[in-house]
Order: sequence, then C-alpha cells, then structure tokens
Amino acid sequence: MEALKEALFGWLKEMLISGIMDNLNRTFTNLNQQVNDVTGQLAMSPASFEPGVFSMIRTISENVIMPIAGMILTFIACYELIQLVIAHNNLANFETWIFFKWVFKTFVAVMLITNTFNITLAVFDVTGYVIRQSGGIIAGNTAVDASTLAGMQSTLESMDVGVLFGIFLQSTIVQFLFNLLAVFIFVIVYGRMIEIYLMISMAPIPFATFGNREQSMIGQNYLRSLFALGFQGFLILICIGIYSVLIQTIAFSSDIMGSLWNVLGYTVLLAFTLFKTGTLARSILHAH
Repeated sequence: MEALKEALFGWLKEMLISGIMDNLNRTFTNLNQQVNDVTGQLAMSPASFEPGVFSMIRTISENVIMPIAGMILTFIACYELIQLVIAHNNLANFETWIFFKWVFKTFVAVMLITNTFNITLAVFDVTGYVIRQSGGIIAGNTAVDASTLAGMQSTLESMDVGVLFGIFLQSTIVQFLFNLLAVFIFVIVYGRMIEIYLMISMAPIPFATFGNREQSMIGQNYLRSLFALGFQGFLILICIGIYSVLIQTIAFSSDIMGSLWNVLGYTVLLAFTLFKTGTLARSILHAH
C-alpha cells in the first residue's frame, strides 16, 4: 500500500513539475515572441500597416479634405498679402520686394499642401527607424536563459506535492495574464494606428496654415502631434523592454512562489504604463 502511495505521489509530482515548467517556458517564450511581433508592428508606416485602409483614407482626404484646405490656403494667402502691404506704414513706404516675398511664401505653402502625404509618411519613416533599431536591442534581452530554467526545475524537484500544486495554479494564472497582456498590447498598437489614420485624414487642413506666421501654429502643433504618435511606439517598446528586464532580475530558482507574485505585480505595472505612453509622448513634444 505504501509503495502504491509513493508511486502515485511520485507520478503526481512529475506531472506538476512538468506542468509548471511548461507554463513557465510558454510564458517566457511568448514574451520574447510578443516583443518581436510588437517591434515589427510598431515600426510599420501607415501605408504598410493596413494598405487597404490607408488607400481609403488617402482617397477621402484628397477628394474631400483637400478642396477645403485649398480654400483655407487661398484665404490665408490673401490675408498674408494684405498684412505685407499695410505693414509698411499703410503704403507710405511701399516696396515692391514684398510681392516677391509673398509669392515665395505662397509657393512654399502650395508645395507643402501638395506633398502632405509624403511629409506625413516621412515622419513615420523616421520614428519607425528609431523603433526598429531599439527593437533589435530590446529583443535580445528578453529571453530567460536555459540555466535559470534548469535551476528552477531543480528547486521544484525538492518540493512537496502540495507546494507544487500551489505553484502550478499560480503559474497557470501568470500564463493567463500574459495572454491577456498580449490582447491588451494588440489593442494599444492597433488603437495607436487608427489614431494615426484619423490624424492623416485631416492632414491637408493644418498644412494649409503654414503660409501665415500666426496661423502656422496650427500646422506646427499638428506636426508635433504626428511625431508624438510616432514616438509613442518607441515608448511602448521601452515599457515592454523594462518589463522584460525586470522579469529577468527575479530569482526564480530560490523563491518561485514569491517570484511569480512579483511577475503579477510587474504585469499590472506594464498595463498601467502602456496607458500613459500617449500622454507622455505628447507632453515631451508639447503637442496639444
């Protein structure tokens, strides 16, 4: 009877250890894969992220928003000409060079509005390059090495069945939270890209304001907002990288149960910081 009991407990212990190690392996493998996937998605330009959506946005913008931007540009050009003429003591000191100045400013404004989409895509090409370069560094620091996992397994083998059962439940919860985290990151990444599409759909209007010093603040703030959206991806990647490094600092081999609770705390912290990336990016670039 004792031999049967020992065999049963031994079998149960092996199953629990195998289940715990499988959960932990999947958790850290999914983490590394998630970092790689997010890096690729965040580094994509709006044109390559969803080509069909981008084509629709561009068509609507060029056929609906561009005529409105043209009218705004015409009004600003006329207003700018009036300002230039009356600026010299109400024509008392009239000079012909102001017309060349007006023609040049109007030409630049027309070129900006004509190349709106080229400029907006260039912004995300720059931020995408930063994200790709950073992703290559961060992705190399997220994996938990084999020696750590081997040490964890050795620690598990010295534990009783009751303790192993508790660790198995906790490791299952952690893996479940990682899956929720993957969904959460998906929502953040796609939500950011939808916001980018909404921003670029209205791009011709703020670009039409660059012809006048006073009204150009609208266009300048718009460009800052574009860069903020681009660098939000960089901040998301930094948050994931910090999270991955914090996971590596946990001493799994000595206190697995306490370490798993630390993982849960870091997971909640990551979710909170991801929410703050958009606000932080706008604050840094002073975009309203």
